[in-house]
Amino acid sequence: MKALLQRVTDASVTVEGDVIGKIGAGLLIFVCAMPEDTFDTAKALALKISKLRLFKDNAGKMNLSLAQTGGAVLVVSQFTLAADTSRGTRPGFSYAAKPDMAETLYLQFKTALHDLNIPVQSGRFGADMAVALTNDGPVTLWLDTDS
Repeated sequence: MKALLQRVTDASVTVEGDVIGKIGAGLLIFVCAMPEDTFDTAKALALKISKLRLFKDNAGKMNLSLAQTGGAVLVVSQFTLAADTSRGTRPGFSYAAKPDMAETLYLQFKTALHDLNIPVQSGRFGADMAVALTNDGPVTLWLDTDS
C-alpha cells in the first residue's frame, strides 16, 4: 500500500456539497492499494502509522505518536498515488489495485486504525471529493509498504 500522510490542525472531505468526514488535529491519510496488498499489509500500515512520532512534545520536538496524542485520522482513497508517469505526459494508473480489491483493502485499513483506538473519519471510496486541510508544520510523509 502507498500512503501520503499530512499532519494537520484540521481537515475535511466534502462530497456533493456535504461534509462527510472532518477531524481536528491529527493526520490526513491518502491511501492507495496495490495489487499485491493483503489484509496483513493494511494492518501493518495502520500499526506503523499509529506509532510514527510526528507530533511535538512539550519541548517542541517530533517525539509523540498519533496514539500518544489522541489525534484523529481522515482517510481518503487515492488511486492516483500509483500513477505511472514514466512515459509521456498522461499518467497511467494500471499499477493500482482493481476497484473491488482496493475498496476492500481501504475498508480494512480504516478498520485496522479503528481497532488501534484511533478516531477515524473518511472520504467515500470512488467519489469525487473535495479535500480541505491545514497542514501543520508542514509535515508530509510518503509511506510505501514495498519499501
